[in-house]
Amino acid sequence: MVNILLSGCGGKMGAAVRDFVRQRTDCRIAAGVDLRAGEAEFPVYRDVREVTEPVDVVVDFSHPSALEPILLFCRQHAAAAVLCTTGYTPEEVHAVEEAANDLPVFYSRNMSLGVNLLVELAKQAERVLGPGFDVEIVEAHHNQKIDAPSGTALMLADAVNQVRENAMKYTYDRHSQRKKREGGEIGIHSVRGGTIVGEHQVIFAGNHEVITLSHSAQSKELFAAGAVNAAVFMAGKPAGLYDMSHLIQTG
Repeated sequence: MVNILLSGCGGKMGAAVRDFVRQRTDCRIAAGVDLRAGEAEFPVYRDVREVTEPVDVVVDFSHPSALEPILLFCRQHAAAAVLCTTGYTPEEVHAVEEAANDLPVFYSRNMSLGVNLLVELAKQAERVLGPGFDVEIVEAHHNQKIDAPSGTALMLADAVNQVRENAMKYTYDRHSQRKKREGGEIGIHSVRGGTIVGEHQVIFAGNHEVITLSHSAQSKELFAAGAVNAAVFMAGKPAGLYDMSHLIQTG
């Protein structure tokens, strides 16, 4: 039985994870952390440093500011970290990579199996189509999402850029520029509205043809399922940086 500490247990994603764990017999939520500590079927703390229950894995769906105390908690309690929070700065991403030298850390900007397939398809499309096709990424989310562009949009851009040996530059704000599109750009555009769970398009626009790869999330449950599967996968793993590709390979 894998004991999970759920950081951000009072949020929407926290609720989705709680619902999914109730359906499982191989894991349980041993405790939760949330500034809005409320009623739950497990102890809830306002600060991760207050947690005393035995924990195998920390699943974080909270805020980037929680990263440092979570990594410290994992070091002190020999626990793995499954980091599902988006909006990390480059410095925070570097801290995650550094932590993986002595901790088992699972980090993915999107916990959906379908999105990670989309990443691989985008890479393959770039290999086949090459610089003769302009690349634009459009993402849409609900009106409560704070960070823009989404972590998934950046993950898709990074995947395409990796094929080009990181020679492409990202353009976010075309309305402030009065000039033609330059070669070697990846345009990234954000839409915020209503209750959109998450939609991503990767557009490859060439001469007289357009190829569009897309993914539409219909429910937050798919992200919760990915996080819980990652938590069970990470229990007892050695130090290192893991992502969805490692989880897929075991399936």
